[in-house]
Amino acid sequence: MASRCWRWWGWSAWPRTRLPPAGSTPSFCHHFSTQEKTPQICVVGSGPAGFYTAQHLLKHPQAHVDIYEKQPVPFGLVRFGVAPDHPEVKNVINTFTQTAHSGRCAFWGNVEVGRDVTVPELQEAYHAVVLSYGAEDHRALEIPGEELPGVCSARAFVGWYNGLPENQELEPDLSCDTAVILGQGNVALDVARILLTPPEHLEAHGGDMTKWRVPFPRSVSDDSKALLLCQRTDITKAALGVLRQSRVKTVWLVGRRGPLQVAFTIKELREMIQLPGARPILDPVDFLGLQDKIKEVPRPRKRLTELLLRTATEKPGPAEAARQASASRAWGLRFFRSPQQVLPSPDGRRAAGVRLAVTRLEGVDEATRAVPTGDMEDLPCGLVLSSIGYKSRPVDPSVPFDSKLGVIPNVEGRVMDVPGLYCSGWVKRGPTGVIATTMTDSFLTGQMLLQDLKAGLLPSGPRPGYAAIQALLSSRGVRPVSFSDWEKLDAEEVARGQGTGKPREKLVDPQEMLRLLGH
Repeated sequence: MASRCWRWWGWSAWPRTRLPPAGSTPSFCHHFSTQEKTPQICVVGSGPAGFYTAQHLLKHPQAHVDIYEKQPVPFGLVRFGVAPDHPEVKNVINTFTQTAHSGRCAFWGNVEVGRDVTVPELQEAYHAVVLSYGAEDHRALEIPGEELPGVCSARAFVGWYNGLPENQELEPDLSCDTAVILGQGNVALDVARILLTPPEHLEAHGGDMTKWRVPFPRSVSDDSKALLLCQRTDITKAALGVLRQSRVKTVWLVGRRGPLQVAFTIKELREMIQLPGARPILDPVDFLGLQDKIKEVPRPRKRLTELLLRTATEKPGPAEAARQASASRAWGLRFFRSPQQVLPSPDGRRAAGVRLAVTRLEGVDEATRAVPTGDMEDLPCGLVLSSIGYKSRPVDPSVPFDSKLGVIPNVEGRVMDVPGLYCSGWVKRGPTGVIATTMTDSFLTGQMLLQDLKAGLLPSGPRPGYAAIQALLSSRGVRPVSFSDWEKLDAEEVARGQGTGKPREKLVDPQEMLRLLGH
């Protein structure tokens, strides 16, 4: 049914999606009974999962969708998680803005569900509630020394340089020579890249030179062109100031398993290999016998491993060899190592290294696991960043939650044993996949909800929706931020960025945001 509707609206290859033309009604929507003509639905969370869920729900011709967000600003991890030197990934904000501009959709920021309003209160006000609030926590290492100064989660570090309010007091100490990142996923590579990228490249993010049709004298190098034709990043002013003073020269990314099990993707690996002023350190011994093993793996994994293999074992050409020889910074992948302890400095006041257990692999394919060999080694460093996964938190005592898996128990987005309650995104399936994965997942949840609505499984009487919640919030002294309010903050950020040629200078203090809005 969903695919027929997508064709009806002219949806082609996602993610170039759009809302239905004004006044149009896809044929499947005529199946809904008259008592369901104004379903009131709310979505908790305004990241990709929240907005994609809302987008699908708006296929119902009369549905009204309210999106609640605890931050005063929308877009979740698109704003606070995507690396500042990946501006193209943030283009989905245009789609989300189109959804928010629908006359049947409203955004209400600065409202924390579970604190300012409870899930049962939302359930009383709406025909259905969708929880799409993502993964706001990180998985702990659960090893001695984790609490030492100089140890933090990659999630907090990413939030710090991306302007997430709760992480603005992080103040990472980058006065050391070596940093260790525990984990080998895309977030780990993002953090390594930000740590090692020359600050002037973060200030001026060069785009694809082939897209520019500007004549330059032949004497002008490509690097100079990139600096002249640049798009500055939206990294925060405070983070850029700290990174300018950084003394970090070497970053190690540590993984329990081997090259065939890394969790990052080829795009991020290629960026690291080509990072200006940095050279890769890969031990050819880690890749022995890998050539035969990769013959049977899926093509994306094969291409990724082949790139690792070439980088580790092949002699670079003259130009690349010269580039690496002049590099002042380095990054490396340490395979078959499992963290056992963060080692303290002699005075015990901060992290000075990581004790690693050497591992070997047992099992095959998906069942491959790392087991300790009994050998240990110490890796000196002054900064430890744990990047072993994000984790969702329970939002309300009334909502079932699997604390071990960090998800809300559900079947295809329907929360188990709670009719009318749904979930989408990372809180539904765990913190895996990219934005496109979340889009597909969220559309599925939206489809299940609309099916239940059609089948008469949701409350049939009228529900007050936001009117009831607004009264509750007002009585509790909570001032919601609307999408038009956000657009005022957006304009302020863009104006502040213009002075330095940045796309924006992010506001990072919620109180300042509310003051600017006169709240």
